Amino acid sequence: SSPSPPPQNPTAFEQWRRKAMLVTGLGVTEDERMGALRAHQTRQCEKQKEYFMNYSPIVVFMLKHLKLSGCEVPPSNILCAPCDQTKSGGFTPDPGAVVLCSGHFFSQKHMEYTLAHELIHMYDHCKFKVDWGNLRHHACSEIRANNLSGDCRFSQEVRRGFIAFSKQHQACVRRRSVDSVAANPACPNEAAAERAVNEVWDSCFNDTRPFDEVH
Repeated sequence: SSPSPPPQNPTAFEQWRRKAMLVTGLGVTEDERMGALRAHQTRQCEKQKEYFMNYSPIVVFMLKHLKLSGCEVPPSNILCAPCDQTKSGGFTPDPGAVVLCSGHFFSQKHMEYTLAHELIHMYDHCKFKVDWGNLRHHACSEIRANNLSGDCRFSQEVRRGFIAFSKQHQACVRRRSVDSVAANPACPNEAAAERAVNEVWDSCFNDTRPFDEVH
């Protein structure tokens, strides 16, 4: 006779047993274990995202100014999803969405700064009509996002292994901006990325809108 189908509502013990198998890797494939881990990380990311959208001062501030600029951001436009190993977040101009890379944050602050960084890109796109294929436009938004989001605070740089006491903040903003512009498909090489960042540095580093100053 054919095996009977599993019960539709597994008992608490079965749920616990399944969870234990996924954690230990016993009795499940590596793909199943990694799939369960990614699903758990995405749920945690969604929960944290919701908290930041309601209670993080910088995220709430950016959402308010996006709304004032005519670009209100619903929670559904901020997505938590697995990403490749090199990113913690990203911004897609069309349709205006932020992606947070679940499982890629080394702290809640890291996730908060990443969300703020991407919202600054969204603000620039909404307010200043950024052409992301123009390296100078892209460089300007990267300089502003790295400068204003908290991404380049000393504690963040120490976690990345970059320790400098002289002009640490500026060095971080410049390095991270060059790296991002260099990854733009329209950028031929790192030298072009450096050139774009240098050309707009003074005006964009000093442009703190919508903030009164670098916080």
